[in-house]
Amino acid sequence: MKQTIDTLLARLRMKQLQLLIALDEHKSMHKAAGALSITQSAASKVLHELEDMFDTPLFERSKTGMIPNQFGHSVIRHARLLVTDLGALCQDIADIRTGKGGRLAIGTIMGAVPDVVVPILNWLHTRQPNLAIEVVEDTSIRMLSLLDDGRLDLVIGRASVAAEVGKYLYQPLRDEPVSVVVGYHHPQMDEANLGLQHLAHHRWLVYPSNMPMHTLLEREMDAAGMTMPGNQISTASTFVSIAILQRSNDIVALLPTDVADFFARHKMLRILPIDLTSTYQTFGIVTRKGAALSPAADQFIQLLRDRNMVH
Repeated sequence: MKQTIDTLLARLRMKQLQLLIALDEHKSMHKAAGALSITQSAASKVLHELEDMFDTPLFERSKTGMIPNQFGHSVIRHARLLVTDLGALCQDIADIRTGKGGRLAIGTIMGAVPDVVVPILNWLHTRQPNLAIEVVEDTSIRMLSLLDDGRLDLVIGRASVAAEVGKYLYQPLRDEPVSVVVGYHHPQMDEANLGLQHLAHHRWLVYPSNMPMHTLLEREMDAAGMTMPGNQISTASTFVSIAILQRSNDIVALLPTDVADFFARHKMLRILPIDLTSTYQTFGIVTRKGAALSPAADQFIQLLRDRNMVH
């Protein structure tokens, strides 16, 4: 590339970033120019400046319009990050001016919710009532995408599922033990020496195949001399899992033990006394490498480390 970081920063303009995003969304120079309220010739000039700056074409023309190539995809992804970060900056300034106290956006895996995230959220919100907090519960891979886009400040999950693990800072917090569960009204079983093999005729509720919990179940099934059931139901949704388990007498599932304990206390599930042999998964704090964290995010992370850090 022709430019050093200093000259790139000196030449890069917000209008250029907006054009990249508009082209990615509209696939048309004419429509992108209209979205930005500039002429098509002005938009073409802006794109030419960008391609000259990076010393490579960023788009290819096709029957479906202007399609970003591999260089274009990379530049567009970072353009979205920059625009998102600037938007967050403007929102933070506006919130502080109106006394709302800023915003904190947290992503978390299901197993971390009851005993890791909720106590800290309650503590923090009690002491900073003007802080706006958003919590997203999803799979690690989906939340890392939100983190990449700047829509989350941090993720409590696993960085190991990412295609580019080196993009993130990861601080392990604690292990995530797993329990075998059934609905609360599931018929009682002889629980003496109960093992997975005694559930061979049950239907299974499983996590999607790209998730660590799915791999854990495969290992457990293999160790018990079983194969993964063909009549499984696959979901990563906590609500779907609990609803299905409550209404079925022949479905069994794996859940993080903290989550299973929570629903068992409320008589929505029963935990079967089955000891699993697989090593527990560890989860932790994931942030973007090099990202500047807000004071609220820094405080949240420090509270997580003080209360949960693996030693």
